[in-house]
Amino acid sequence: MSRRVLVAAATLVVLALAVAGPVHALDEVPVTIENNRFAPEEIKVKAGAPFVIVVTNKDKTPEEFESKELRIEKVVPPGKTLRINVRALKPGTYPFVGEYHQQTAKGRVVAE
Repeated sequence: MSRRVLVAAATLVVLALAVAGPVHALDEVPVTIENNRFAPEEIKVKAGAPFVIVVTNKDKTPEEFESKELRIEKVVPPGKTLRINVRALKPGTYPFVGEYHQQTAKGRVVAE
């Protein structure tokens, strides 16, 4: 490969990185399951930005983090932590429940 082709390819890579901008880590929102309840029950996030819900189950039984509106359905084993990637949301409120304890395990994501 000629030097000219290598320089052109390197220039294109540098330009692509400059246009894409810096890579930012997604915001992480911690949520705990304890005594068959979510804490906090309300999560506030920035509308239009993806984020990660980090769910830790401190109970001795599994719980399912479920939200039809967010299209999420994840079982969190007892004593474990799961990271759930969430797409950018439009402004609004998005409820979630613990499928196995729906009477007590309730919460919502509020995108503002």
